[in-house]
Amino acid sequence: MVTIRLARTGAKKRPFYHIVVCDSRSPRDGRHIERLGFFNPIARGQEVRLKFAEQRVDYWLSRGAQTSPRVATLLKQAQKANATAAPVTAESVA
Repeated sequence: MVTIRLARTGAKKRPFYHIVVCDSRSPRDGRHIERLGFFNPIARGQEVRLKFAEQRVDYWLSRGAQTSPRVATLLKQAQKANATAAPVTAESVA
């Protein structure tokens, strides 16, 4: 089965994760099929905490890929943040 999960990188006590598509039998930090984005749990200030390619995630989910519980939570939080962001219109800018 193909899964969308986190692969840890970064230094000791400074975690950084890549969101990857991989075979469920491969090790956590092993070989992956595609890198979709990243997650920085210790982001501060203006640093980006979560970034991923939404179109590619949708593609893999349509192909039957399963998400890990943590990735599912991150995707849900990102969707909620995008929904609450006020849409910018020409009238609101003027």
